[in-house]
Amino acid sequence: MNKETLQREFNFKAIRSSGPGGQHANKVASKVVLTFNLENSKAFTKEEKELLFVKLETKLSKDNTLVLSVETTRSQHKNKDIVIDKLFKIISNALKTSKKRKATKPSKSSIEKRLRKKKKQAIKKFSRRNPNLD
Repeated sequence: MNKETLQREFNFKAIRSSGPGGQHANKVASKVVLTFNLENSKAFTKEEKELLFVKLETKLSKDNTLVLSVETTRSQHKNKDIVIDKLFKIISNALKTSKKRKATKPSKSSIEKRLRKKKKQAIKKFSRRNPNLD
């Protein structure tokens, strides 16, 4: 993943933030919306794109565009930095491949330890019962 070429492919749009405001909120467009077309991107290899399509399929629109928006701060520049970081985190998490799990058997000592604990718990619960007076 090449971050410089990736950043050139981002499209930003500034809009007014939602929610209550005041005199300032009605004039300033501080919410930042980032759109990124994954299909036309040149920053990824074919294999990386296929992996991203699979992992991000719930976040992509019908035309394979990823849309993120941030309105956390009152500053448009800070919101832009936040949304860029957010996109990089999403992409880097999607590109990670998990290691295959190796099936293992529990060791003899762990089996014995579990059975000892189980027996001890059974004795403890048995001793709490009311005595049978018949």
